[in-house]
Amino acid sequence: MALARSPSITLSSLDVDRIEALMAGIPASAFAGKAALQAELDRAEVLAPADMPPDVVTMNSTVEFSIRETGKTFCLSLVYPRDIDGSADRVSIFAPVGSALLGLSVGDELSWPGPGGQPMTVQVQQIVYQPERAGDLHR
Repeated sequence: MALARSPSITLSSLDVDRIEALMAGIPASAFAGKAALQAELDRAEVLAPADMPPDVVTMNSTVEFSIRETGKTFCLSLVYPRDIDGSADRVSIFAPVGSALLGLSVGDELSWPGPGGQPMTVQVQQIVYQPERAGDLHR
């Protein structure tokens, strides 16, 4: 089955620096999606935090999204692993859905390996909160 072409993604330079620093300390054996996330970072358009469009998923954004295969809609905040703290309303950048969401714009969808390797298609419905849009450029 051929996958649809991946949508373009836009990332904050601050997010890229922090994510790459975190990934440098994690062996690939401990993070199955490491190579895929690195590929996403490598293909992204990287902008200064102040230049981020308001409809793009950045770190610490709260995003409403759906998974096409299940029809379920979620509203979660995309966070670094240290900020998960057991909250059900947060998803780590290192979780499959977290890696898939980063850099997408409202309306974009991306097929990504889900838990267990089954593909899932994530579609961004809306950005409820984005730190850059709120003026919090160094969160």
